[in-house]
Amino acid sequence: MVAALVGDPARANMLTALMNGRALTASELAQEAGITPQTASSHLAKLEAGGLVEPEKQGRHRYYRLTDDDVAGVLEGLAGLAARTGHMRVRTGPKDPALRRARICYDHLAGDLGVQMLDSLRERHLVKQKKQEIELTAEGERFLAKNLQISSDMLSHPRRPVCKACLDWSERRHHLAGTLGAAMMQRFAELKWAARDPTPGSRVVNFTRTGEKQFAALFGNGKD
Repeated sequence: MVAALVGDPARANMLTALMNGRALTASELAQEAGITPQTASSHLAKLEAGGLVEPEKQGRHRYYRLTDDDVAGVLEGLAGLAARTGHMRVRTGPKDPALRRARICYDHLAGDLGVQMLDSLRERHLVKQKKQEIELTAEGERFLAKNLQISSDMLSHPRRPVCKACLDWSERRHHLAGTLGAAMMQRFAELKWAARDPTPGSRVVNFTRTGEKQFAALFGNGKD
């Protein structure tokens, strides 16, 4: 059922548009998918029934978002598989290198910098990883509290794990998801190290010059 829902091109485009973590209206999703609003409403009803999206009413508008980061993880993994097997739809342009470097995946950092961050955390034993299972260590908790002011009690959530491996479609390796990945991305924004690209539908994350220096100080520059 899930495969059938994701397999439709229009629904796939709508789901991909929601991977930036923002809630969108049916009209906005119709534009993303290149279909009429009526057709979009029909697709959204199926996606909602399948547990892939959830609505949120705000005034006269009804917004849709992915139900959780595991949906984004599946989509990101499928994009990686499509890229590896040569079935990725190619859209060239100046934004593509930026998208590969740093982008949002639901609510956490993905792309080259996202993978680099997890590599650094693992190499310094701040997290332990066994395949797709990631665990924050005591040393990691101290690191987060000291450098990013993220405490362990901020990471508890009834439905989400603290750490989770998410397969990165451009790097074909894991980046960090879960409540920790979300908290770190939020902290980067609060510190004004990074911000989402304001272009509608964009998933690009832009780091400031200061942000790049601070990120490199904590997680390396990827050239070691």
